[in-house]
Amino acid sequence: MLQLNHLWIRIKSCYGNMDYKREIIMNRLETIIDLLRRGRAPEIKIETQAALDEGISAANILEDGLMAGMQIIGDLFKENKIFVPEMLIAARAMAASLAILNPHLVSGEVKKKGTAILGTVKGDLHDIGKNLVKIMMEGKGLVVIDLGVDVAPEKYAAAAKEHGAQIIACSALLTTTMTEMKRVVQAAVDAGIRDSVKIMIGGAPVTESYKNEIGADFYSADAATASDVAIQACLDMAV
Repeated sequence: MLQLNHLWIRIKSCYGNMDYKREIIMNRLETIIDLLRRGRAPEIKIETQAALDEGISAANILEDGLMAGMQIIGDLFKENKIFVPEMLIAARAMAASLAILNPHLVSGEVKKKGTAILGTVKGDLHDIGKNLVKIMMEGKGLVVIDLGVDVAPEKYAAAAKEHGAQIIACSALLTTTMTEMKRVVQAAVDAGIRDSVKIMIGGAPVTESYKNEIGADFYSADAATASDVAIQACLDMAV
């Protein structure tokens, strides 16, 4: 009987410790989400390291902390409750946290969800929209190869082939450069990868009808929606 009582005490102790640890994990992740939302880069680095020191996995921090936080930020952005400056400071905070996590992530602990090739089309030097898309895609767990601005159609296709990408995402701010998007589609055809890569377009002058006209796969009006569409496309292609 005494042994049974000791066993019961140990079981209660075990479950109590699990509940306590679960509470610690939740508190840490909620703090990381809050610091991300407020763009507090120095503080989020400290909190990320503290979470790792307490045994919370890098995958857990990434997915339930950073990615969850970026989802909240993306929703606020779509609802016009925050704007580009807030997005950019959140991105800096996320980069600060990732700098702590990266040594743990490169070990293969976290499986990538897909790869996207990103850039502003040839002749166009605007990058704010593109950078926001990158932030949101990375926040969804995609690997993003950012080719920068003034990107030739053949460069998109070559990068997609090299990295085995599922998505090519190209943006344009000018009506005079959006015509390059049709050439991006053709470059993917010429490279023999059109059947294995989805092409997404976006930017101020771009529309759903233009997407249909040039034979692209997706049009997105904002960065948060672009990331949602991209991750879903990658998941669909993986099935």
